[in-house]
This record gives sequence, structure tokens and C-alpha cells, in this order.
Amino acid sequence: MTSTALLGKSVNELTAWVQEQGQPAYRGKQLHQWLYEKGVRSLSDISVFPKSWREIVADYPIGRSTIAHRSIAPDKTRKYLLKLADGKVVETVGIPSHKRLTVCVSSQVGCAMACDFCATGKDGFTRNLKSYEIVDQVLTVQEDFQQRVSNVVYMGMGEPLLNIPDVVASVKSLNQDVGIGQRNLTISTVGLPEKILQLASYELQVTFAVSLHASNQKLREQLIPSAKHYPLEKLLNDCREYVKITGRRVTFEYVLLAQVNDLPEHASELAQKIRGFQSHVNLIPYNPIQEADYQRPSEQRIQAFKNVLQNQNITVSVRYSRGLEADAACGQLRATKLETLS
Repeated sequence: MTSTALLGKSVNELTAWVQEQGQPAYRGKQLHQWLYEKGVRSLSDISVFPKSWREIVADYPIGRSTIAHRSIAPDKTRKYLLKLADGKVVETVGIPSHKRLTVCVSSQVGCAMACDFCATGKDGFTRNLKSYEIVDQVLTVQEDFQQRVSNVVYMGMGEPLLNIPDVVASVKSLNQDVGIGQRNLTISTVGLPEKILQLASYELQVTFAVSLHASNQKLREQLIPSAKHYPLEKLLNDCREYVKITGRRVTFEYVLLAQVNDLPEHASELAQKIRGFQSHVNLIPYNPIQEADYQRPSEQRIQAFKNVLQNQNITVSVRYSRGLEADAACGQLRATKLETLS
């Protein structure tokens, strides 16, 4: 499918498109409503359009995926395997909670970061997703749950900052077209040289999360191979600059790996690094995958790590991932082959 897909386009862009097709301008608003409110998958299904025109544009690409597989965890989290127009597959997750429905979206097919504890990077990188392919994930989950999506986190497959143009375009579409507030959108990154400040230049009001996972450069390189190109001090300086530019705090994600990065001295070292920072630390107990031998720390060790940070006046919380039993938790998403789904 080409970038001419209609999903992801604004009402003004859709109005221009219908006029190019010889239709009156008001059909642009109708098309916008059917795309984003009704979730139409074919122009031939838009009953307010003239039948003769519907037949002409019936095969024009809207940009919707198909659900190849869906699994539901005991906690009601749903993981979807979505087949794109070119046959590639991405995973997305719907996470329901009290009065909230969060979608964890992918920004790439696969991932080039190859973090040692994450399943997604084990299969390598295939391609970036187009903005409409990101928006489609949200609409797909919204339709399946029959409930409006309230929050979106860019924490699925891929590194969002390697796909900034389409990620930013999808943020704007989710905000303006789907109606989700920017502050309810979270973009997560492992940190890439120059990319944090590039994202900051858009001055989005999204939540920005950096996957730190280590309290020093040596340990970070062990867990995140790409970190050798981005010294921790430089990364943190760029995060401080991000705060200055956007006025938004930075969230630091820290996956706790037993006997690797979960010692009290690691917590003290982390506190020293981010003291005086407009930030928040999210501790994420590790979610096991078959491809790695890491273990989740005991609850006692998790709380001990948290206590060290709190005692040094670091704002911190523990985030227990949902969907663990369905391999839908943080770090468990992988580009499963369609052949395994029969």
C-alpha cells in the first residue's frame, strides 16, 4: 500500500482529496467522520456517498489492517497480530482498566535496537510503519473493545525515534482526528544521538519516556547495544534540554533484572545521575522471554530499590505490566510469523 492511504489525513486533506475526485467539498467532512468515528474499511461502505462514485473508488486504499490473531490474557488484556497491506505483521496491545483503555502501539516492523532482554529485537528490523498504520492500530483496538481509547503508548515493536516523521504525524492525527489528548500519548525511546532534540523541536505535549535500564554506561551498553554510541551523560543532558524546550518532564523507564541492575548501589547511582531533574522513574519488574535467561527480582528487592530512590527524593513508581500470560507484556512483543497461526 502506498502513502496515499486515506487514514491519517486531516479533514482539510480529505476535503482536498474528494474535490480532486470531482466531489463537493462537504464530502470531506463526511469521509472524515466515517474513517475516524465509524471505522469504515472500504469506501464502498460509505452509504452517504453516491453509489456511482462508491463503485469508482471502491478499491482506493483506506489503510486498515486485518486481525490475523488475537489472544486474551486473564486480566482482559488483548494482544493483536495485525497483517498489513504488504503482508508484514505487527503486534499491538489493548489494556483495559477502570474507566480507561490504553493501546500499546508499534512504530516499526521489528526493531534494530537489539536490547538483550527484549523479544522484539531478536528478529531484527524490517521497516518503519507509516502514520496511518499506527493510527489503524488504535482504531482496531477501539472497535474490538467497543470502547473509546483514552491513552496510547508508543512502546510496542520498534524504536519510535527512528521513525520520527510518521510517529509525529500519527500523534497529530490521534489528537486532532481521533480526539485523544496529547498528554494522554506517551512516546518511549532507548535514546538515540540527536533524535531527542529533534523530537523536542516539534514541541509536542506528549509524555516522553526514556528506557534507561542502567545506572552507568558500562551496564547500559551490556543491556542496550546501541548505548555505546550515546554516553549516558550526553543522553541525560539531552533529556534536560528536552525539558527546557517542551516544559514537559521526562519519565525514565527502568526494567529491573535480578542480580543485574537491581542492587541498592544501582539505585543510589541512578539517584545521583538524575538528581535535580524534572523527571519520574518507572520501575518495571522484568517480564520473562524464552530468548533470554534474565529473571524477575523478588518483591522484596523491588521495594528495596524503590525505597533507596524515594529516600533520595526521586519520584518513583513500580509499573507491573499487564498481559503477561498472553506474552503481551512490556518486552514480550515479537514479530510472530503468520505460518504459526494456523
